[in-house]
Amino acid sequence: MAEKRDYYEVLGIAKSASADEIKSAYRKKAKKYHPDLNPDNKEAEEKFKEVNEAYEILSDPDKRQKYDQFGHAAFDPASGGFGGGGFSGGFGGVDLGDIFGDIFGGFGGFGGGSRSQRANPNAPRKGADLRISVAVSFMEAVHGCKKTVTINRKDTCPECGGSGAAKGTSPETCDQCHGSGIVTEQTRTPFGIMQSQHPCPKCGGKGRVIKSPCKKCGGSGRISNAKTLEINIPAGIDDDQSLALRGLGDNGLNGGPAGDLIVIVTVRPDPMFERDRYDIHVTVPITYSQAVLGAEVVVPTVDGKVQYNIPEGTQGGTVFRLKGKGIQYLNGRGRGDQYVKVNVEIPKKLTRDQRKALEAFEATLKDDNYEQRKDFFKSLRDKFKS
Repeated sequence: MAEKRDYYEVLGIAKSASADEIKSAYRKKAKKYHPDLNPDNKEAEEKFKEVNEAYEILSDPDKRQKYDQFGHAAFDPASGGFGGGGFSGGFGGVDLGDIFGDIFGGFGGFGGGSRSQRANPNAPRKGADLRISVAVSFMEAVHGCKKTVTINRKDTCPECGGSGAAKGTSPETCDQCHGSGIVTEQTRTPFGIMQSQHPCPKCGGKGRVIKSPCKKCGGSGRISNAKTLEINIPAGIDDDQSLALRGLGDNGLNGGPAGDLIVIVTVRPDPMFERDRYDIHVTVPITYSQAVLGAEVVVPTVDGKVQYNIPEGTQGGTVFRLKGKGIQYLNGRGRGDQYVKVNVEIPKKLTRDQRKALEAFEATLKDDNYEQRKDFFKSLRDKFKS
């Protein structure tokens, strides 16, 4: 008989391991060597038994204390140990629902049924959602538009009405799983009989068998159809937003509802306007004299051109707000605003007469005409006072 390995070595933990560390190590090892995950693997079955034996001892404070003091001899009757019969083959009062529930999400192989029952394979099922992308211009997104698209969706087969069976026939209940779509297998182990459930191999988990498949759909009950639709793109939609068109996806199974058509909208950028949620930003160039004297300038908006009065002494970079000139709220009332940033353009290539006129004009100005310049040089003087 092979010599038993140290229980701490079996679980891969230190002798100072806490109860939580022992439990965590056991879970990992038990999952690794579980018979359901290693069918017909004798080595894994032996390791699974070894892991459970180690856990039964080390998870019990009294047994662990005896093991730490006397080793395996503490539970060997031949050595006059305290165990009185060695490893019992049980789980030392361990809650298997606690251990294997975390590993398998609910394990039904230890003397009880599964925590959750598999859904009826013949119950109505919603069809799959379809996804398409639609590109629109900036202005189309602002004002809304219509787009024509073609989709390929799965419709109920008109030949068999969705049953998948040829005319004059109908699907039959699977005689192996009796319509449940699953089969239960039992495996005898050193710890008792374990149960596991798998999709029925005869019907593929459908619960029904079609002996004479419909020739039009091949037994699937659905056929692929191309369909052309006109889609309304609502005003105010933004880039990468999506629309859900109910019932335009694949038809359902077993009388279930159709899925949805998800339309993902891509908005192409505009060379003039920039969008920030429902607000619009635009930069308007003005001349030097317009900034100095003030002027009425043309400002573009998403609804067309408007006139705006620039006050005299306007500085470059100043931003003006046009209330309510932004984008309409999506599926709601109200609109955002438009923000107009003015960029003062300095003239280039002056003639000699223009230069002289500008120099003469500049000579008439004082520091009070240039507030930013005056404040800058004052701070400069204060910073470098000797």
